[in-house]
Amino acid sequence: MAATKFLALLLQGFILFSAKVHEKLDEATWKRMEEHKTEMNQEMTRLMEEMERRSQPQWSLVPMILQQRPQEQSITTWTAVLFAVTAGVLVLLYWLCWWLRKRCSETDSIWGMDEISDGRTDEADETNEEEIDAEDSIFAILSCHDRCKQWPVQKTISRSEEVKGLVDDLLQVLRIRLSNTFLPVLQEAIGVDSSFEGWSPNETDDVVYHLLVPLKAPTGYRFILEPMITGWRMAPIHSRIRVDLECSCGGKKTLCFLHNSKKQLRRVKKKPSVLDILCTHSYLDVEKVAKWFQDLVTKAWMALPQSRCYKMKVLPYSQTSCLLQLKSNSGSKVALEILFGVQQGDSDIFLSSLPEADTNTPSTVWRINSLVAEGKFFRHVARQVPQGSCHLKCLHLCTSVLEGTDISQYIIKTVVMHLLNTTPVAGWCIRDCIMRLADIMRHLHCCLEQKQLNYFFLGNAEMPKEIILPPDFQQSEPPNLLEHLVQDQAAHTKALRQFEEIQDRLLNRLYIGLSTSRRASTVMQ
Repeated sequence: MAATKFLALLLQGFILFSAKVHEKLDEATWKRMEEHKTEMNQEMTRLMEEMERRSQPQWSLVPMILQQRPQEQSITTWTAVLFAVTAGVLVLLYWLCWWLRKRCSETDSIWGMDEISDGRTDEADETNEEEIDAEDSIFAILSCHDRCKQWPVQKTISRSEEVKGLVDDLLQVLRIRLSNTFLPVLQEAIGVDSSFEGWSPNETDDVVYHLLVPLKAPTGYRFILEPMITGWRMAPIHSRIRVDLECSCGGKKTLCFLHNSKKQLRRVKKKPSVLDILCTHSYLDVEKVAKWFQDLVTKAWMALPQSRCYKMKVLPYSQTSCLLQLKSNSGSKVALEILFGVQQGDSDIFLSSLPEADTNTPSTVWRINSLVAEGKFFRHVARQVPQGSCHLKCLHLCTSVLEGTDISQYIIKTVVMHLLNTTPVAGWCIRDCIMRLADIMRHLHCCLEQKQLNYFFLGNAEMPKEIILPPDFQQSEPPNLLEHLVQDQAAHTKALRQFEEIQDRLLNRLYIGLSTSRRASTVMQ
Protein backbone atom coordinates (compact mmCIF):
# COMPACT_ATOMS: atom_id res chain seq x y z
CA MET A 1 0.00 0.00 0.00
CA ALA A 2 2.86 2.39 0.74
CA ALA A 3 4.25 1.82 -2.74
CA THR A 4 0.82 2.38 -4.27
CA LYS A 5 0.30 5.69 -2.45
CA PHE A 6 3.80 6.80 -3.47
CA LEU A 7 3.02 6.16 -7.12
CA ALA A 8 -0.21 8.09 -6.81
CA LEU A 9 1.55 11.08 -5.25
CA LEU A 10 4.32 10.86 -7.87
CA LEU A 11 1.78 10.94 -10.68
CA GLN A 12 0.00 13.97 -9.19
CA GLY A 13 3.31 15.73 -8.57
CA PHE A 14 4.39 15.13 -12.16
CA ILE A 15 1.16 16.60 -13.48
CA LEU A 16 1.59 19.72 -11.31
CA PHE A 17 5.23 20.01 -12.36
CA SER A 18 4.23 19.82 -16.02
CA ALA A 19 1.71 22.60 -15.50
CA LYS A 20 4.37 24.85 -13.94
CA VAL A 21 6.81 24.20 -16.72
CA HIS A 22 4.24 25.15 -19.37
CA GLU A 23 2.67 28.28 -18.05
CA LYS A 24 2.68 29.59 -21.60
CA LEU A 25 0.03 27.11 -22.80
CA ASP A 26 -3.11 28.55 -24.30
CA GLU A 27 -6.39 28.39 -22.38
CA ALA A 28 -7.90 25.53 -24.40
CA THR A 29 -4.83 23.28 -23.96
CA TRP A 30 -4.67 24.14 -20.24
CA LYS A 31 -8.36 23.22 -19.82
CA ARG A 32 -7.86 19.88 -21.55
CA MET A 33 -4.92 19.08 -19.31
CA GLU A 34 -6.94 19.98 -16.20
CA GLU A 35 -9.75 17.66 -17.32
CA HIS A 36 -7.24 14.94 -18.05
CA LYS A 37 -5.70 15.37 -14.59
CA THR A 38 -9.16 15.13 -12.95
CA GLU A 39 -9.93 11.94 -14.86
CA MET A 40 -6.57 10.47 -13.84
CA ASN A 41 -7.21 11.34 -10.18
CA GLN A 42 -10.65 9.72 -10.30
CA GLU A 43 -9.24 6.60 -11.92
CA MET A 44 -6.45 6.47 -9.32
CA THR A 45 -8.98 6.80 -6.47
CA ARG A 46 -11.11 4.02 -7.92
CA LEU A 47 -8.11 1.71 -8.21
CA MET A 48 -7.01 2.43 -4.66
CA GLU A 49 -10.53 1.80 -3.32
CA GLU A 50 -10.71 -1.43 -5.25
CA MET A 51 -7.37 -2.54 -3.81
CA GLU A 52 -8.44 -1.53 -0.29
CA ARG A 53 -11.68 -3.51 -0.67
CA ARG A 54 -9.90 -6.59 -1.96
CA SER A 55 -7.31 -6.43 0.82
CA GLN A 56 -10.00 -6.66 3.58
CA PRO A 57 -10.50 -10.11 5.27
CA GLN A 58 -13.08 -12.24 3.47
CA TRP A 59 -15.31 -14.27 5.84
CA SER A 60 -16.61 -17.45 4.30
CA LEU A 61 -16.86 -21.18 4.91
CA VAL A 62 -13.56 -21.68 3.11
CA PRO A 63 -10.58 -22.13 5.39
CA MET A 64 -8.56 -18.95 5.99
CA ILE A 65 -5.34 -20.47 4.72
CA LEU A 66 -6.96 -21.24 1.37
CA GLN A 67 -8.39 -17.69 1.14
CA GLN A 68 -5.09 -15.93 1.81
CA ARG A 69 -3.32 -17.08 -1.35
CA PRO A 70 -5.87 -15.64 -3.82
CA GLN A 71 -5.80 -12.33 -1.92
CA GLU A 72 -2.06 -12.10 -2.19
CA GLN A 73 -2.20 -12.99 -5.85
CA SER A 74 -4.91 -10.34 -6.41
CA ILE A 75 -2.90 -7.65 -4.63
CA THR A 76 0.19 -8.54 -6.65
CA THR A 77 -1.77 -8.48 -9.89
CA TRP A 78 -3.38 -5.10 -9.20
CA THR A 79 -0.05 -3.62 -8.10
CA ALA A 80 1.53 -4.71 -11.37
CA VAL A 81 -1.35 -3.26 -13.36
CA LEU A 82 -1.08 0.02 -11.44
CA PHE A 83 2.67 0.19 -12.06
CA ALA A 84 2.14 -0.39 -15.78
CA VAL A 85 -0.62 2.21 -16.06
CA THR A 86 1.39 4.77 -14.09
CA ALA A 87 4.51 4.19 -16.16
CA GLY A 88 2.53 4.54 -19.37
CA VAL A 89 0.92 7.76 -18.20
CA LEU A 90 4.29 9.19 -17.12
CA VAL A 91 5.82 8.43 -20.52
CA LEU A 92 2.81 9.93 -22.28
CA LEU A 93 2.93 13.10 -20.17
CA TYR A 94 6.69 13.43 -20.64
CA TRP A 95 6.26 13.24 -24.43
CA LEU A 96 3.36 15.71 -24.30
CA CYS A 97 5.42 18.20 -22.26
CA TRP A 98 8.36 17.89 -24.66
CA TRP A 99 6.10 18.47 -27.67
CA LEU A 100 4.40 21.47 -26.07
CA ARG A 101 7.77 22.98 -25.06
CA LYS A 102 8.95 22.65 -28.64
CA ARG A 103 5.70 24.15 -29.94
CA CYS A 104 5.98 27.15 -27.63
CA SER A 105 9.60 27.66 -28.61
CA GLU A 106 8.79 27.53 -32.32
CA THR A 107 5.89 29.95 -31.91
CA ASP A 108 8.10 32.40 -30.00
CA SER A 109 10.74 32.17 -32.73
CA ILE A 110 8.28 32.72 -35.59
CA TRP A 111 6.70 35.82 -34.10
CA GLY A 112 9.87 37.34 -32.69
CA MET A 113 8.83 36.92 -29.04
CA ASP A 114 12.42 36.21 -28.02
CA GLU A 115 13.42 39.60 -29.40
CA ILE A 116 10.53 41.33 -27.67
CA SER A 117 11.21 39.74 -24.30
CA ASP A 118 14.76 41.07 -24.11
CA GLY A 119 15.25 43.18 -21.02
CA ARG A 120 12.17 41.96 -19.14
CA THR A 121 12.43 41.21 -15.44
CA ASP A 122 10.30 39.09 -13.15
CA GLU A 123 9.96 42.07 -10.81
CA ALA A 124 8.05 44.23 -13.33
CA ASP A 125 4.80 45.59 -11.95
CA GLU A 126 1.39 44.95 -13.46
CA THR A 127 1.39 48.25 -15.35
CA ASN A 128 4.65 47.42 -17.10
CA GLU A 129 3.39 43.93 -17.92
CA GLU A 130 0.27 45.36 -19.55
CA GLU A 131 2.39 47.79 -21.54
CA ILE A 132 4.71 45.00 -22.68
CA ASP A 133 1.75 42.85 -23.69
CA ALA A 134 0.41 45.74 -25.77
CA GLU A 135 3.80 46.20 -27.40
CA ASP A 136 3.96 42.48 -28.15
CA SER A 137 0.56 42.60 -29.80
CA ILE A 138 1.37 45.69 -31.85
CA PHE A 139 4.75 44.30 -32.88
CA ALA A 140 3.10 41.11 -34.12
CA ILE A 141 0.78 43.25 -36.24
CA LEU A 142 3.60 45.34 -37.68
CA SER A 143 5.87 42.38 -38.37
CA CYS A 144 3.19 40.23 -39.98
CA HIS A 145 3.73 39.21 -43.60
CA ASP A 146 1.69 37.11 -45.94
CA ARG A 147 4.10 34.22 -45.39
CA CYS A 148 4.38 34.85 -41.64
CA LYS A 149 7.96 36.09 -41.79
CA GLN A 150 9.68 38.43 -39.37
CA TRP A 151 10.26 42.06 -40.16
CA PRO A 152 13.32 41.81 -42.45
CA VAL A 153 14.77 45.27 -41.84
CA GLN A 154 17.32 44.30 -39.17
CA LYS A 155 19.03 41.90 -41.56
CA THR A 156 18.85 44.52 -44.32
CA ILE A 157 20.56 47.14 -42.14
CA SER A 158 23.34 44.70 -41.26
CA ARG A 159 23.91 43.80 -44.88
CA SER A 160 23.82 47.45 -45.98
CA GLU A 161 26.95 48.15 -43.93
CA GLU A 162 28.73 45.30 -45.68
CA VAL A 163 27.64 46.63 -49.08
CA LYS A 164 28.87 50.13 -48.26
CA GLY A 165 32.23 48.77 -47.11
CA LEU A 166 32.61 46.89 -50.38
CA VAL A 167 31.76 49.97 -52.47
CA ASP A 168 34.22 52.11 -50.47
CA ASP A 169 36.96 49.57 -51.18
CA LEU A 170 36.06 49.66 -54.87
CA LEU A 171 36.13 53.47 -54.94
CA GLN A 172 39.56 53.49 -53.29
CA VAL A 173 40.94 51.33 -56.11
CA LEU A 174 39.34 53.64 -58.69
CA ARG A 175 40.74 56.78 -57.03
CA ILE A 176 44.25 55.37 -57.27
CA ARG A 177 43.79 54.58 -60.96
CA LEU A 178 42.35 58.05 -61.69
CA SER A 179 44.91 60.00 -59.67
CA ASN A 180 46.96 61.09 -62.69
CA THR A 181 44.01 62.02 -64.90
CA PHE A 182 41.79 65.05 -65.36
CA LEU A 183 38.61 63.10 -64.64
CA PRO A 184 36.17 63.62 -61.75
CA VAL A 185 37.34 62.71 -58.26
CA LEU A 186 35.14 60.01 -56.69
CA GLN A 187 34.18 60.88 -53.12
CA GLU A 188 33.21 58.39 -50.40
CA ALA A 189 29.88 56.68 -51.05
CA ILE A 190 26.80 57.68 -49.03
CA GLY A 191 24.17 55.05 -48.27
CA VAL A 192 20.73 56.43 -49.10
CA ASP A 193 17.06 55.46 -49.36
CA SER A 194 15.06 52.82 -47.50
CA SER A 195 17.70 50.10 -47.16
CA PHE A 196 19.98 52.47 -45.21
CA GLU A 197 17.19 54.33 -43.39
CA GLY A 198 15.72 51.17 -41.84
CA TRP A 199 12.30 50.78 -43.45
CA SER A 200 12.81 48.74 -46.61
CA PRO A 201 9.41 47.43 -47.80
CA ASN A 202 10.92 44.42 -49.55
CA GLU A 203 12.11 41.05 -48.37
CA THR A 204 15.84 40.92 -47.65
CA ASP A 205 16.68 39.05 -50.85
CA ASP A 206 14.76 41.58 -52.98
CA VAL A 207 16.35 44.74 -51.58
CA VAL A 208 18.34 46.98 -53.92
CA TYR A 209 20.96 48.92 -51.95
CA HIS A 210 21.29 52.51 -53.20
CA LEU A 211 24.49 54.47 -52.75
CA LEU A 212 25.28 58.00 -53.87
CA VAL A 213 28.83 58.71 -55.10
CA PRO A 214 29.55 62.48 -55.08
CA LEU A 215 31.66 63.76 -57.97
CA LYS A 216 34.21 66.49 -57.42
CA ALA A 217 35.72 68.46 -60.27
CA PRO A 218 39.35 67.49 -61.07
CA THR A 219 42.20 69.91 -60.66
CA GLY A 220 42.04 72.67 -63.27
CA TYR A 221 38.26 72.41 -63.70
CA ARG A 222 35.16 73.50 -61.86
CA PHE A 223 31.49 72.55 -61.86
CA ILE A 224 29.06 75.43 -62.32
CA LEU A 225 25.40 74.75 -61.53
CA GLU A 226 22.95 76.40 -63.92
CA PRO A 227 19.39 76.14 -62.52
CA MET A 228 16.53 75.75 -64.95
CA ILE A 229 13.85 78.18 -63.71
CA THR A 230 10.36 76.68 -63.87
CA GLY A 231 8.17 79.30 -62.19
CA TRP A 232 7.98 82.43 -60.04
CA ARG A 233 9.27 81.86 -56.47
CA MET A 234 9.60 78.19 -57.27
CA ALA A 235 12.98 76.59 -56.62
CA PRO A 236 14.44 74.86 -59.64
CA ILE A 237 14.13 71.08 -59.59
CA HIS A 238 16.35 70.58 -62.61
CA SER A 239 19.78 72.04 -63.35
CA ARG A 240 22.61 71.63 -65.76
CA ILE A 241 26.23 71.30 -64.66
CA ARG A 242 28.61 73.29 -66.81
CA VAL A 243 32.27 72.25 -66.74
CA ASP A 244 34.66 75.16 -67.01
CA LEU A 245 38.40 75.68 -66.72
CA GLU A 246 39.78 77.02 -63.45
CA CYS A 247 43.07 78.59 -62.53
CA SER A 248 45.35 76.09 -60.81
CA CYS A 249 48.59 78.09 -60.74
CA GLY A 250 48.99 77.64 -56.99
CA GLY A 251 48.89 73.86 -57.21
CA LYS A 252 52.00 71.74 -56.75
CA LYS A 253 53.25 69.94 -59.86
CA THR A 254 50.11 71.01 -61.69
CA LEU A 255 49.86 72.91 -64.91
CA CYS A 256 47.24 75.62 -65.26
CA PHE A 257 45.06 75.25 -68.34
CA LEU A 258 44.40 78.98 -68.31
CA HIS A 259 47.85 80.46 -67.81
CA ASN A 260 50.45 77.94 -68.90
CA SER A 261 51.76 78.14 -72.45
CA LYS A 262 50.64 75.73 -75.16
CA LYS A 263 54.14 74.27 -75.21
CA GLN A 264 53.89 73.44 -71.52
CA LEU A 265 50.44 71.90 -71.95
CA ARG A 266 51.44 69.57 -74.76
CA ARG A 267 52.71 66.89 -72.36
CA VAL A 268 49.32 66.65 -70.62
CA LYS A 269 47.15 67.14 -73.66
CA LYS A 270 46.95 63.40 -74.34
CA LYS A 271 45.59 62.63 -70.88
CA PRO A 272 41.81 62.08 -70.78
CA SER A 273 39.83 65.02 -69.41
CA VAL A 274 36.33 65.50 -68.12
CA LEU A 275 35.47 67.86 -70.96
CA ASP A 276 36.53 65.40 -73.65
CA ILE A 277 34.99 62.21 -72.23
CA LEU A 278 32.06 63.06 -69.94
CA CYS A 279 30.56 66.25 -71.39
CA THR A 280 28.18 67.23 -74.17
CA HIS A 281 28.65 70.83 -75.26
CA SER A 282 30.57 71.62 -72.03
CA TYR A 283 27.78 70.18 -69.84
CA LEU A 284 28.25 67.09 -67.71
CA ASP A 285 26.33 64.25 -69.32
CA VAL A 286 24.78 61.78 -66.86
CA GLU A 287 24.62 58.94 -69.38
CA LYS A 288 28.29 59.35 -70.28
CA VAL A 289 29.19 59.40 -66.58
CA ALA A 290 27.26 56.18 -65.96
CA LYS A 291 28.86 54.39 -68.93
CA TRP A 292 32.33 55.59 -67.88
CA PHE A 293 31.85 54.35 -64.33
CA GLN A 294 30.50 50.99 -65.46
CA ASP A 295 33.63 50.43 -67.56
CA LEU A 296 35.85 51.40 -64.62
CA VAL A 297 34.11 48.96 -62.29
CA THR A 298 34.36 46.10 -64.76
CA LYS A 299 38.13 46.57 -65.10
CA ALA A 300 38.85 47.23 -61.42
CA TRP A 301 36.72 44.51 -59.81
CA MET A 302 39.34 41.76 -59.99
CA ALA A 303 41.75 43.92 -57.98
CA LEU A 304 39.48 43.67 -54.94
CA PRO A 305 39.86 40.88 -52.35
CA GLN A 306 36.05 40.49 -52.44
CA SER A 307 36.29 39.27 -56.04
CA ARG A 308 37.30 35.87 -54.65
CA CYS A 309 34.00 35.65 -52.75
CA TYR A 310 31.65 37.36 -55.21
CA LYS A 311 31.10 37.31 -58.93
CA MET A 312 30.21 40.79 -60.15
CA LYS A 313 27.92 41.56 -63.08
CA VAL A 314 26.97 44.97 -64.47
CA LEU A 315 23.26 44.96 -65.30
CA PRO A 316 22.29 46.96 -68.41
CA TYR A 317 18.97 48.19 -67.02
CA SER A 318 19.88 51.81 -66.36
CA GLN A 319 21.50 54.51 -68.45
CA THR A 320 21.81 57.01 -65.60
CA SER A 321 23.30 54.84 -62.82
CA CYS A 322 25.45 51.76 -62.30
CA LEU A 323 23.42 48.69 -61.35
CA LEU A 324 25.54 45.81 -60.05
CA GLN A 325 24.67 42.27 -59.08
CA LEU A 326 26.97 40.36 -56.74
CA LYS A 327 26.67 36.59 -56.51
CA SER A 328 28.44 34.78 -53.68
CA ASN A 329 30.06 31.37 -53.94
CA SER A 330 27.08 29.96 -52.03
CA GLY A 331 24.67 31.28 -54.66
CA SER A 332 23.10 34.21 -52.76
CA LYS A 333 22.70 37.46 -54.70
CA VAL A 334 22.95 41.13 -53.72
CA ALA A 335 21.87 44.01 -55.96
CA LEU A 336 23.16 47.55 -55.54
CA GLU A 337 22.65 50.73 -57.51
CA ILE A 338 25.27 53.46 -57.57
CA LEU A 339 23.98 56.97 -58.27
CA PHE A 340 26.14 59.97 -59.10
CA GLY A 341 25.75 63.46 -57.72
CA VAL A 342 27.27 66.90 -57.50
CA GLN A 343 26.88 68.68 -54.18
CA GLN A 344 25.01 71.97 -54.16
CA GLY A 345 27.44 74.21 -52.26
CA ASP A 346 28.04 72.87 -48.73
CA SER A 347 24.46 71.68 -48.31
CA ASP A 348 22.93 68.21 -48.01
CA ILE A 349 21.26 68.66 -51.39
CA PHE A 350 22.80 67.14 -54.51
CA LEU A 351 22.16 67.30 -58.21
CA SER A 352 21.94 63.67 -59.06
CA SER A 353 21.04 60.99 -61.50
CA LEU A 354 17.92 59.30 -60.20
CA PRO A 355 16.87 55.75 -61.12
CA GLU A 356 13.38 56.94 -62.02
CA ALA A 357 14.66 59.70 -64.32
CA ASP A 358 12.32 60.73 -67.14
CA THR A 359 13.50 59.22 -70.42
CA ASN A 360 12.35 62.38 -72.22
CA THR A 361 14.72 64.55 -70.18
CA PRO A 362 18.02 65.36 -71.93
CA SER A 363 21.04 63.56 -70.48
CA THR A 364 22.68 66.89 -69.61
CA VAL A 365 19.87 67.71 -67.14
CA TRP A 366 20.36 66.71 -63.51
CA ARG A 367 17.64 66.65 -60.85
CA ILE A 368 17.65 67.81 -57.24
CA ASN A 369 18.28 64.85 -54.93
CA SER A 370 17.44 65.18 -51.24
CA LEU A 371 18.18 61.54 -50.26
CA VAL A 372 21.16 62.57 -48.13
CA ALA A 373 19.06 65.19 -46.29
CA GLU A 374 16.28 62.61 -45.83
CA GLY A 375 18.72 60.17 -44.23
CA LYS A 376 19.86 62.88 -41.81
CA PHE A 377 16.23 63.70 -41.03
CA PHE A 378 15.44 60.09 -40.10
CA ARG A 379 18.56 59.91 -37.92
CA HIS A 380 17.43 63.12 -36.19
CA VAL A 381 13.96 61.64 -35.60
CA ALA A 382 15.49 58.44 -34.22
CA ARG A 383 17.22 60.50 -31.50
CA GLN A 384 13.99 62.29 -30.57
CA VAL A 385 11.27 59.63 -30.56
CA PRO A 386 10.73 57.22 -27.63
CA GLN A 387 12.71 54.01 -27.56
CA GLY A 388 10.90 51.37 -29.57
CA SER A 389 9.20 53.94 -31.81
CA CYS A 390 6.91 52.66 -34.53
CA HIS A 391 7.53 55.29 -37.23
CA LEU A 392 9.84 53.11 -39.36
CA LYS A 393 7.61 50.07 -38.95
CA CYS A 394 4.59 52.13 -40.04
CA LEU A 395 6.51 53.38 -43.07
CA HIS A 396 7.63 49.85 -43.88
CA LEU A 397 4.09 48.48 -43.58
CA CYS A 398 2.47 51.22 -45.68
CA THR A 399 5.00 50.93 -48.50
CA SER A 400 4.79 47.13 -48.59
CA VAL A 401 1.17 47.23 -49.87
CA LEU A 402 1.80 49.46 -52.92
CA GLU A 403 2.60 46.73 -55.43
CA GLY A 404 0.70 47.14 -58.68
CA THR A 405 -0.32 50.77 -58.00
CA ASP A 406 0.89 54.11 -59.34
CA ILE A 407 1.37 55.50 -55.83
CA SER A 408 5.12 55.45 -55.24
CA GLN A 409 7.06 54.68 -52.10
CA TYR A 410 8.39 58.23 -52.19
CA ILE A 411 4.84 59.62 -51.92
CA ILE A 412 4.26 57.58 -48.75
CA LYS A 413 7.69 58.54 -47.43
CA THR A 414 6.95 62.25 -47.95
CA VAL A 415 3.60 61.91 -46.16
CA VAL A 416 5.32 60.24 -43.19
CA MET A 417 8.06 62.91 -43.08
CA HIS A 418 5.41 65.67 -42.93
CA LEU A 419 3.64 63.84 -40.09
CA LEU A 420 6.89 63.25 -38.21
CA ASN A 421 7.60 66.97 -38.45
CA THR A 422 4.18 68.00 -37.09
CA THR A 423 3.16 65.22 -34.66
CA PRO A 424 4.69 65.31 -31.14
CA VAL A 425 7.43 62.70 -30.85
CA ALA A 426 5.65 61.05 -27.90
CA GLY A 427 2.83 60.15 -30.28
CA TRP A 428 5.04 57.70 -32.17
CA CYS A 429 5.39 55.16 -29.37
CA ILE A 430 4.49 51.58 -30.16
CA ARG A 431 1.15 51.77 -28.35
CA ASP A 432 -0.08 54.50 -30.72
CA CYS A 433 0.92 52.83 -33.97
CA ILE A 434 -2.67 52.12 -35.09
CA MET A 435 -3.49 55.80 -34.69
CA ARG A 436 -0.39 56.78 -36.65
CA LEU A 437 -1.26 54.33 -39.43
CA ALA A 438 -4.72 55.89 -39.58
CA ASP A 439 -3.08 59.36 -39.76
CA ILE A 440 -0.90 58.26 -42.67
CA MET A 441 -3.87 56.89 -44.62
CA ARG A 442 -5.99 59.95 -43.80
CA HIS A 443 -3.25 62.38 -44.87
CA LEU A 444 -2.57 60.42 -48.07
CA HIS A 445 -6.27 60.39 -48.97
CA CYS A 446 -6.54 64.13 -48.33
CA CYS A 447 -3.51 64.82 -50.55
CA LEU A 448 -4.90 62.66 -53.36
CA GLU A 449 -8.30 64.34 -53.18
CA GLN A 450 -6.76 67.82 -53.23
CA LYS A 451 -4.11 66.77 -55.78
CA GLN A 452 -1.47 68.45 -53.61
CA LEU A 453 1.56 67.08 -51.74
CA ASN A 454 4.41 69.51 -51.11
CA TYR A 455 8.03 68.54 -51.49
CA PHE A 456 9.30 68.18 -47.92
CA PHE A 457 12.50 70.25 -47.89
CA LEU A 458 11.29 73.28 -49.85
CA GLY A 459 9.35 76.03 -48.12
CA ASN A 460 9.47 74.16 -44.81
CA ALA A 461 10.44 76.44 -41.93
CA GLU A 462 10.36 73.66 -39.31
CA MET A 463 13.57 71.90 -40.22
CA PRO A 464 16.19 70.42 -37.84
CA LYS A 465 19.29 72.58 -37.63
CA GLU A 466 21.70 69.77 -38.48
CA ILE A 467 20.18 69.49 -41.96
CA ILE A 468 21.98 71.99 -44.19
CA LEU A 469 19.87 73.35 -47.03
CA PRO A 470 20.65 75.90 -49.76
CA PRO A 471 19.79 79.47 -48.69
CA ASP A 472 16.83 79.81 -51.06
CA PHE A 473 15.07 76.59 -50.01
CA GLN A 474 13.03 77.93 -47.10
CA GLN A 475 11.78 80.93 -49.05
CA SER A 476 10.95 78.97 -52.17
CA GLU A 477 7.54 77.68 -53.11
CA PRO A 478 7.63 73.88 -52.84
CA PRO A 479 6.85 71.85 -55.94
CA ASN A 480 3.76 69.66 -55.96
CA LEU A 481 4.60 65.96 -56.09
CA LEU A 482 1.06 65.25 -57.32
CA GLU A 483 1.09 67.79 -60.13
CA HIS A 484 0.38 65.06 -62.68
CA LEU A 485 -3.03 64.48 -61.07
CA VAL A 486 -3.95 68.13 -61.65
CA GLN A 487 -3.25 67.78 -65.35
CA ASP A 488 -4.85 64.35 -65.84
CA GLN A 489 -8.35 63.72 -64.46
CA ALA A 490 -8.23 60.03 -65.43
CA ALA A 491 -5.02 59.61 -63.44
CA HIS A 492 -6.70 61.32 -60.47
CA THR A 493 -9.68 58.95 -60.56
CA LYS A 494 -7.34 55.99 -60.85
CA ALA A 495 -5.25 57.19 -57.90
CA LEU A 496 -8.33 57.43 -55.66
CA ARG A 497 -9.41 53.95 -56.68
CA GLN A 498 -5.94 52.60 -55.98
CA PHE A 499 -5.99 54.27 -52.57
CA GLU A 500 -9.03 52.16 -51.67
CA GLU A 501 -7.11 49.05 -52.74
CA ILE A 502 -4.13 50.06 -50.63
CA GLN A 503 -6.31 50.75 -47.62
CA ASP A 504 -8.03 47.37 -47.98
CA ARG A 505 -4.67 45.60 -48.21
CA LEU A 506 -3.42 47.39 -45.12
CA LEU A 507 -6.57 46.57 -43.13
CA ASN A 508 -6.35 42.95 -44.23
CA ARG A 509 -2.73 42.76 -43.12
CA LEU A 510 -3.59 44.33 -39.79
CA TYR A 511 -6.44 41.85 -39.34
CA ILE A 512 -4.08 38.94 -40.01
CA GLY A 513 -1.50 40.43 -37.68
CA LEU A 514 -4.04 41.00 -34.93
CA SER A 515 -5.30 37.43 -35.16
CA THR A 516 -1.75 36.16 -35.00
CA SER A 517 -0.85 38.43 -32.08
CA ARG A 518 -3.79 37.06 -30.11
CA ARG A 519 -2.61 33.51 -30.69
CA ALA A 520 0.93 34.48 -29.75
CA SER A 521 -0.22 36.30 -26.60
CA THR A 522 -2.23 33.28 -25.41
CA VAL A 523 0.84 31.11 -25.90
CA MET A 524 2.86 33.49 -23.73
CA GLN A 525 0.31 33.52 -20.92
